[in-house]
Amino acid sequence: MSQGQALSLATQAMLLTVKLGGPILLASLCVGLVISIFQSVTQIQEFTLTFVPKLAAVALIILFTGHWMLAQFVGFTESLFSQIPHLLAG
Repeated sequence: MSQGQALSLATQAMLLTVKLGGPILLASLCVGLVISIFQSVTQIQEFTLTFVPKLAAVALIILFTGHWMLAQFVGFTESLFSQIPHLLAG
């Protein structure tokens, strides 16, 4: 495996990680921001208040996009396995 092939695989893996983790992190960030603003306005300083809404938001994101995420991951894995002979040869 050449340095260019390794760099290409690493780049593809990082892009896939961003694509798969992005929606979950974005939903968690948005829910956390809304809850933090709510806590600031109402002066409720309960640290556990953000846990349940974030958990629900992440569960909903996984419920709605889980099939797409799994398909993306399986496609990437299948492409890696199909490239094994080419990567070992050159």
